[in-house]
Amino acid sequence: MPLNLIKIFVPATVAFMIGIGITPFVTHYLYTYRMWKKKARTEALGGGGTPIFNALHRDKEVGTPRMGGIVIWASVLFTTLFFFIIAKIFPSPISEKINFLSVNQTLLPLATLLAAAAVGLIDDFLQVYGKGTYVAGGLSLSRRILLVAAIALVGAWWFYVKLEVSAVMIPFVGEIELGFFFIPFFAAVMVALFSGGVIDGIDGLAGGIMSSIFAAYAGIAFFQNQMDIAAFSSVIAGGILAFLWFNIPPARFYMGETGMMGLTSALAVIAFLTNAVPALLVIAFPLFLASASVILQLASKKLRNGKKIFLVAPIHHHFEALGWPPYKVSMRFWVISIISALVGMAITVSGFP
Repeated sequence: MPLNLIKIFVPATVAFMIGIGITPFVTHYLYTYRMWKKKARTEALGGGGTPIFNALHRDKEVGTPRMGGIVIWASVLFTTLFFFIIAKIFPSPISEKINFLSVNQTLLPLATLLAAAAVGLIDDFLQVYGKGTYVAGGLSLSRRILLVAAIALVGAWWFYVKLEVSAVMIPFVGEIELGFFFIPFFAAVMVALFSGGVIDGIDGLAGGIMSSIFAAYAGIAFFQNQMDIAAFSSVIAGGILAFLWFNIPPARFYMGETGMMGLTSALAVIAFLTNAVPALLVIAFPLFLASASVILQLASKKLRNGKKIFLVAPIHHHFEALGWPPYKVSMRFWVISIISALVGMAITVSGFP
């Protein structure tokens, strides 16, 4: 037990320290090359203007760099490689125990994190430097969804063919066999989580929420004795906390697509590896709430002759429009996220046979 706890908390601490250490270099690059949008958003997702959003965020959108998510995935990558190399150069029971890079548990979520983060990084670059009809403002939403779906299909194939997984565990019920339909289900879960990336809209909001989510899955994996996944999830949480250190208002940078796309894609894989996919509805509740608020807003405007449910969507901007200070919105969502994470973890752990 002590070694298992060391395996979880030591790499997470190292990831946090690496994230803090590389941030000055990332910051220097982002500000030197002015890696922020050159003009604020002027059109809503469903069409029409964005006067309320512009009043709230116009100045920050064009003055704060994107791509802060580099701090997260870079710290995760460096930490993973560090403990892997230490185990190879100085083999011992302790170094081999703390090394959490394994083919059957952590290679797939790490590869997914890096692949999705790379796609997000391209989108962030295009949002800063893109010119022309097809790249100005970054990749279109449909293109991003297709790319995430492509990554998801590769992961689904790996689960279905290599790991021979085709069922989903429902707490207190048991396994539900999906057969071949496991593949589209896997892709749908990853795309649904990606849609929750709209939560990255206020200083500190996404970092606090995502750290709670990954900490919860670290706990689930720990109780399942999947220690490599538990360590990897805690390392991601550590990297997120390093990012959050600099993202707390006033934010030094935003997470950007390279952060949110990487994190949500890796989260989907970890949820399937821990057989805790239904727990996402509770643990990742703030993500689904943000995504649902956008969908409901678009549906309302389309079906009710332009009438809106929220002053502005996603829902966290609605509370800003009501007059809540941004830090209050972020911190209250953090509270909701922590409670959701604890409840979802408790249901999952107690619901396994």
